[in-house]
Amino acid sequence: MHYPWTAIPHTDIPRADDPTFQHLLDTYASETNKVASVWKEFRDADLDFKPHPRSSSVGDILRHQLLSERRFFAEFLGAPEPAPDKVLPPRLTVESALRRFVELARARLPYLAQRPAPWWIEAAPFFDVERQRIWIFWRRVLHTAHHRTQLTVVLRLLDRNVPSTYGPTADVTWTGADPTHSAAAAGRR
Repeated sequence: MHYPWTAIPHTDIPRADDPTFQHLLDTYASETNKVASVWKEFRDADLDFKPHPRSSSVGDILRHQLLSERRFFAEFLGAPEPAPDKVLPPRLTVESALRRFVELARARLPYLAQRPAPWWIEAAPFFDVERQRIWIFWRRVLHTAHHRTQLTVVLRLLDRNVPSTYGPTADVTWTGADPTHSAAAAGRR
């Protein structure tokens, strides 16, 4: 897949000291790129938009993403992170949130690259339980995907383009794109 814009190019992803864990860095950078491409489709006028009165606004989700990633990486994975009151941009705009999101993600990559195998599989506190750090990392990725999905639904409700994240969308496709929409397609080898 070729993306028209990439926040963290593959060439900027550090090499893991233990190559067994390179996929974690590659995935984190890739997921950051996907989130950034979704955020890029919003306008500042959308920040207060809520699809339902009990839903979070677009701006609420951007703020939550920035703050909750900081918490996950600092509290649960021990990464060096800025103080919580330094995470959000002084004035929240789509561009300022996007820049800050990518800046914080880039800063985490070298830390993750230097973690040895025993560190990844060691149990660490996670809220009121203990989990292996690799489990905590994947929980973060899934949490991020959840919020990205919320925002892609909001883009559709706003009648905006939904960028490609894992394959073609109704708005983005390319030669050779092969979506699986039938049993026959699912059975291809």
